Amino acid sequence: MLFSIVQNRRYYFAFSLVVILAGVIAMLYNVITLPTNSPWRLGVDFREGSRFVLKFTSPVSEDSLRSAFAAFGLSNPSVSRLGAPEENLWQVRTTFLAGEQNESLLARISETIAPLDRAQSSVDSVSPQVAREVASAAVLAVLAAIVAILLFIWYSFRKMPHPFRYSLCAILALIHDILVAGGAMALLSVILGWEADVLFLTAMLTIVGFSIQDTIVVFDRIRENLSRYRGEPFHQVVSRSVVQVVHRSVVTSLTNVFVTTALLLFGGNSIRQFVAILLVGLIAGTYSSIFVAVPTLVAWEERSLLGKRKPSPQALPAK
Repeated sequence: MLFSIVQNRRYYFAFSLVVILAGVIAMLYNVITLPTNSPWRLGVDFREGSRFVLKFTSPVSEDSLRSAFAAFGLSNPSVSRLGAPEENLWQVRTTFLAGEQNESLLARISETIAPLDRAQSSVDSVSPQVAREVASAAVLAVLAAIVAILLFIWYSFRKMPHPFRYSLCAILALIHDILVAGGAMALLSVILGWEADVLFLTAMLTIVGFSIQDTIVVFDRIRENLSRYRGEPFHQVVSRSVVQVVHRSVVTSLTNVFVTTALLLFGGNSIRQFVAILLVGLIAGTYSSIFVAVPTLVAWEERSLLGKRKPSPQALPAK
């Protein structure tokens, strides 16, 4: 039991590679096919334009919506139905419109097509400058979080041999989780037309925090056991540490997964995408902490990526 957890790492790495590869293929497909050339179908928060969510009191057709927008000078709008046909709920994306133009367009649609339920209809507009600023801030936020985590783990394990290895293994697990969640979003963009918005960024940052927390718990137990079991090989100390903390990690993760699943099933449409990506990230974070970060640490110590070489003796922590 103790030996097999880290020595079977080639199977964990292969599984992660297949999952990540599927997501990367979906991202590349979106880059090639989407007008924005981005890995995901971008929401109004990350690109300039206006998004109309239109709730009609009677059935309307897609052609009539396109004609109404074309009459307003907006050619080739992106029109999609939201929810079931009987809900009469539509989403339309156009180029950027100012506030007065939006109101004029809504009034014309309500008069020429069908009355709108204004309480359940909305318009979101983002100017080109704001879209660029939000996209840049999103990238900087993720990079800043990664750098801060790298430095924090290095400082926490500075008295261990090769403390930077712990940092890099944790970052590798974090990148694994980001790629899995990002790949899931790319697949859902292709299949369901989901769009990446600010809530998607929030989900990714939440995944970052959860993944690192779980990894640090395992690494901290490894640090304790390296001093306690000085006569054991490094891989065996690591496996012992994983066994000691895996129950806590699984119970904590299952609690989060149950709550998130309930939100996904019974929550509103407005948070469904956020909850779905968060659920994928929570599962990936639990998996990567045990089956990516820890095996990578052992592989680095033993100089054997697939666990086929003779394991090295324990590296004792500095006194």
